[in-house]
Amino acid sequence: MRVFKNIHEASGQIKNAVVTTGSFDGVHVGHKVIIDRLKQLAAEVGGESTLVTFHPHPRKVLYPDQKDLRLINSQEEKIELLSKTGLDNLVIIPFSVEFSKTTGHDFISDILIGKLNAKIIIVGQNHHFGHNRSGDFSYLDKLSHELNFKVEDIPLKDIENETVSSTKIRKAITQGNIMRANAYLDHQYIITGKMKNTVELNGIDGSNYYTVEIEEEEKLIPPAGVYATSIRLNDSNLKSMTIITGNDGQSRVNNILVHDKENLTNMRATVYFYKKIKGAEIFLDGVIDSSEIEEALEDVDELLY
Repeated sequence: MRVFKNIHEASGQIKNAVVTTGSFDGVHVGHKVIIDRLKQLAAEVGGESTLVTFHPHPRKVLYPDQKDLRLINSQEEKIELLSKTGLDNLVIIPFSVEFSKTTGHDFISDILIGKLNAKIIIVGQNHHFGHNRSGDFSYLDKLSHELNFKVEDIPLKDIENETVSSTKIRKAITQGNIMRANAYLDHQYIITGKMKNTVELNGIDGSNYYTVEIEEEEKLIPPAGVYATSIRLNDSNLKSMTIITGNDGQSRVNNILVHDKENLTNMRATVYFYKKIKGAEIFLDGVIDSSEIEEALEDVDELLY
């Protein structure tokens, strides 16, 4: 997958572009339906599947005082997940207040058609674009006749009679319902960041278990409790148990590695979440109960091995 950091880098570089646009936070199962259709149509016209997205997230730019938005994916995570879908091109448009004033007509005519020479534009149902979200599929359909491109909308993906959306994924994660979130995502929920403060865990065999705090920025953190996880570190996959402490906005993600490992401080890693196995009851007067940890580790063994 080629990654273009702005529209100018991509201009003239893509053949017969089949395009979709959006934040694609989570890269969930509904997004993958759209990407699969992009790839199918691109193959039919001898073109390239192309996603146009924005960074930072538009809400963070337009409503800077609102601190409640936590993203399912960091930019790094989103790029990694999209690269696994078989998408040909990712175009990241730097989002600003000035760019937000671009009309729907100008976005389509100047950017998607003018810069990317889009042959087909695909959108999900209820998708809006342009200044004040004024553009929708009906408007896009009218423009297609004026600007000579094809347009198609994709029905939203349902799982167990529930429509998949980033909002529902966020709700599942904030409730600690990781298995539900993973079903929506079609992959494990992940947190990628830098490991820090590697220390031996007192009260358990110090030669085997270490706590590793992982730094994160603007990520949606599940509620306090214990989670069965694994850690991807370089080319290794380590079974782990993740303890989350604190409240949203002040949360810390601590991992107990279930293997001997050298100091991991400052190494980048990805934590994969499988299931919440204990709630906040593991904390007694703010201190982690070592007997609860031992019991949780047994649950991790049963779930992951």
